[in-house]
Order: sequence, then C-alpha cells, then structure tokens
Amino acid sequence: MRIICVGQAAFGEKVLQKLSERGEEVVAVYTTQDIPGKRNPLKELAIQIRIPVFQPGSMRFPEIYEEYKRLKPDLNVMAFVTSILPEYILNYPRMGTIQYHPSLLPKHRGGSAINWAIINGETKTGITIFWPDRGIDTGPILLQKGAEISPDDTVGSLYFEKLFPLGIEALVEAIELIKKGIAPRIPQDESQSTYEGLCTEKDAIINWSSPIDSVYNLIRGTNPQPGATTYFRGQKLKIFDVKPLHDIESGISGQIVNINVDGVAVSLERGAILVRKIKTNKSSKIEAAEFARQVGLKTGDRLGE
Repeated sequence: MRIICVGQAAFGEKVLQKLSERGEEVVAVYTTQDIPGKRNPLKELAIQIRIPVFQPGSMRFPEIYEEYKRLKPDLNVMAFVTSILPEYILNYPRMGTIQYHPSLLPKHRGGSAINWAIINGETKTGITIFWPDRGIDTGPILLQKGAEISPDDTVGSLYFEKLFPLGIEALVEAIELIKKGIAPRIPQDESQSTYEGLCTEKDAIINWSSPIDSVYNLIRGTNPQPGATTYFRGQKLKIFDVKPLHDIESGISGQIVNINVDGVAVSLERGAILVRKIKTNKSSKIEAAEFARQVGLKTGDRLGE
C-alpha cells in the first residue's frame, strides 16, 4: 500500500518513524515550508530515510496536484495538519485519507481542541482518527481512544504525555484496519458537535475576579501556548505553572498576598493561585520569585492593572 504522509512537527516525525519501522511503503512526505532558524523534524527524518519531500506553499496549486498524482498513492495519512486539503486530494487515493484529531469528535472541532477542553474544566478527552471531508473535522469516524485530563494537566502535558502517543498508536491501528478492509466509517452525531476557534492571546486574558477554578483552568489551558496574560504597572506578563491554594483566606482579587521561594500567591475569590513562572516581553520564562525581585513586586500590589 503506497502511503503519502502529510504533516509537520514532532508528531509528524514520530508517525513517519513508526510507519518506516513497520515496513510501510511511504512514497512521499508533504510538509510545511521552511522557517528560518526553525527545525522541521519530519523533513529531516524523511531525508534521512530517503523519502521524497515536498513543501508546497499550498496544496491547491494545479501543478501540485499533477505532481501528487504521479506518486499514485493508495492512502493519505494526515499527521498534524493545520490546513484543509482540497477534496480532490482527499478523495484521490483508492483507500482514501485518514486524519488525527486530539479530541473525541464531534466534540471540540477546530485547531485548539486541547486548550478548550482544559479551559472548560473537563476531565475526559481523547483522540479520533477520522476520514476528513470538506468541513472542519466533520468526516466519518474510523476509531477513537479516550484519555483522562488530570487536575494538574496543562496543554503540554496532556498532549505530549497522553494524546501524542495515543495518536501514533491509533494511526497504526487504523492502517491495519484499512489493510484488512474492515475500517469503519461512523457518521458523527451532529447533535453533539461543538466547534471553537483558535485559542489566541485575546482568549487568554486573566480576569482575577473570576472563581479560582476558572482562573486555574485558563492558565493551564493556555500553557505553553498562547500563555495566560495579565499586567503589572502596564507591563504585559505571561503566567505559567500555577497551583491553586484553597486554604488561603480570600482577599482583593488580583492582590499579591505572599511572595516566597515557591512563587507569588495572588488572591482570588475563595482562595489564591500560586504563580511559579512568569514571562515578560523582555525575558524568557523565569521563576516568579525572581521576577518579583527584579521589578520590586511586593505584598499588597495588584496584578491586572
């Protein structure tokens, strides 16, 4: 079975590695164009194992389609794809196209599924391998695998420790089902569908007057990207690596109630949040206690101003 792998980043690399180790016939890799100073691990691996690499600016160019057809693929495997492929490419292989998505579709369609699940305070998620169509994450489901969202999970930990390895395992399982001719196409239940846009900086501004759980979920649901935003004396800050403190008496929302080597405690409704890491526009991520020392932050000061 002639496979074309379409993807990027570490996930695309690991999918290609797994397919290669299993002896699958990967005839080409399509990946993003190079960004100066940034690695493309999928491209690097493909070159290393002598698989042709294509990096079109868009898969919609007519010459790209002609080039693609000459490869005579039986199956497209979409491993971390952030653009929508045209239907004539999705439908060209005789066995179709399969795609990985980090949620249990039809819930959390869109490009920030992991962020929104954590921000919403959910405790369960998973991955879906599906047959993409012209919509955004709307095609029939091939298989799904569930995962727990731990109370201290961030986007980074949930993805890399759980949804990343689950996705690779599921893509391999899906290919086996396709080979055997028993891969299902289960329609998504539109009555259960949700869609959220990309989680951007404007969605990640901390309202220190919100309940402690909402603030905590927002911060871990935007860690590491886009980072939860607040201000101190007009300076924009990104907040990371926090811990809820339910045993601290409530005070003025956003007020600093304690500073020690563990971090900076910020008062909230019904408790406080211990901030461990902070990033400014002028620095990389640093310990919150060190930030407090650098800017003269003290007990009684308020964030968000």
